[in-house]
Amino acid sequence: MAKRQIDHAGHKDDTYVVSESLSDSGSKVEDDGVGENDAPAIFLCGKCRLPFGDSLSWAGSDDEQNQILLKRVNDNVVIGKEPFVSGTSEELRGLVVNLTCRGCGFNLGHMYMSTPKSLDYKRSVFCLMVENIESYVLGSPDQQMAAVDREERPVTLEYMDNVEQQMTKIKSLAVTVGQRLLEIEVDLQCKSGTT
Repeated sequence: MAKRQIDHAGHKDDTYVVSESLSDSGSKVEDDGVGENDAPAIFLCGKCRLPFGDSLSWAGSDDEQNQILLKRVNDNVVIGKEPFVSGTSEELRGLVVNLTCRGCGFNLGHMYMSTPKSLDYKRSVFCLMVENIESYVLGSPDQQMAAVDREERPVTLEYMDNVEQQMTKIKSLAVTVGQRLLEIEVDLQCKSGTT
């Protein structure tokens, strides 16, 4: 029986990798081509928005379970140490561990450690629940504006330069108005002193 192994040691970029030695024959996974023709998508924790993976490690999706499957995630996903039996029917039971967010502890999904034959395609793959994650496509302008609120927008050098230019104009206008008021005051004093 072929099996997949998770390897974390020795990777410079702190990622978990699933080695490919299991055939996908008979799997229910639908590979909808994410990452092949489209811009890459980044996947984030649905609660704290910590990034944990991208569509370049896409392994497919399971529409029945509302899951996406990834071959690779970064160190922001914590793989549980206590396996438990999952599934309601005898033929779909498997031994799984929870996948949680390192930042907030939110449940992102699970990973099958042992499966019945019908679920072999999910063994040692990161099964992430769509309702518990967020995603955005790189280079998508509408996502960029939606992700950062106006008050929370980071201060950039370009933004600071623009603010300084506006402040200089306001200071100049204030000095001009102040000088004009002083002239009017002097004129009023001169006129009231002569009458």
